[in-house]
Amino acid sequence: MTKIAILYICIGKYDTFWKDFYISFEERFMTECEKEYFVFKDSKFIYGENVTERIHRIHQENLGWLGNTLFRFKMFLQIIPELTNFDYTFFMNANVICKERVTEEMMLPKDEKLVVVQHPGYYKQKPYEFEYDRNRRSKAYIPYYKGEVYICGGINGGRTEAYIELIKTLNKNINSDIENGIIARWHDESHINRYILDNTCYKLLSPAYCYPENWDIPFTPILVVLDKKDRICLDSAKTAEQCADIFFLEKIKKQYKGGAKQCNDLISYHHFFRGKLYGTHL
Repeated sequence: MTKIAILYICIGKYDTFWKDFYISFEERFMTECEKEYFVFKDSKFIYGENVTERIHRIHQENLGWLGNTLFRFKMFLQIIPELTNFDYTFFMNANVICKERVTEEMMLPKDEKLVVVQHPGYYKQKPYEFEYDRNRRSKAYIPYYKGEVYICGGINGGRTEAYIELIKTLNKNINSDIENGIIARWHDESHINRYILDNTCYKLLSPAYCYPENWDIPFTPILVVLDKKDRICLDSAKTAEQCADIFFLEKIKKQYKGGAKQCNDLISYHHFFRGKLYGTHL
C-alpha cells in the first residue's frame, strides 16, 4: 500500500481548522493509501491523537507572524528521518479541506518528482504579471523574462526523496536571505516558485486543488481553502499594515548579528511589498 506523509502546521489559533481538515482528508483524500499526519502544534493535545497512531504531534514554539510560515521548512527538517519511511510527502495549509474525493491517479506524480498547484489568483495572468520576487539580492529572485506559471505555497508535495531535497534547499535559501536582511516578497511561496523554475520535473495541478472559499473561478472545487477571516481573528501583522509583528522582530534581532538596523531594513522591505497587495493572495 502506498504510504503518504501529510505535513500540517496549526500553531496558536489555527488549531481551529485541524478537526475539519483531518475528518475531510480521512473521508476523501487518497483513501486507498496509508496516510499519517505530522502536526506541528504548540498545545499538548490535538483532536484524534488519542484514537489513532497515525497522528504525530510535534511540539513547535509559536514564532508568530510571519515566523510560522517563513520557517516552515526549518520545522520540517527535524522529522526527515521519519519521512524517509513514506513514498510521498505533502504539505497542506491549515485552512484546507478536501471537498471532493481525491484518488492516487489525480494527486500523485507519474514520471514527475514534485506536485504543485497553480495559484487561483494568477491562472489568467501573463508571466510578467506574476508576483515573483524581483529583488536581485534574494534567493527567490525571478527576472521578468523567466517563469511560465505562478504556484501557491499552501499545497505542495511529491516523491519523498525529492520533497526532502526541496525542504533542505528552501530552508538554506531562506536562511541565506535572512542573514542578508531580506524577506522574499511572498515568503515561502516566493522561494517555491523559484525552486520549480530550477527544478522542472513537477506535476502541475489546477486551481481546483487550491480553490478559495467564496471565490467564483471556472474550476470545480476539490481542495478548498477556507476563509480565515470568517473563523479566526487574524494576527495584527496580517491586517492593514501587513508588517511583521513585534514578536517576530525580536526573534530576528536575537538570532542574527545585524541587530536592530538590519532587522528594521528587513521588515521595511517586507512592508513595502506586502502592504498593498494582501487582497490578491490567500
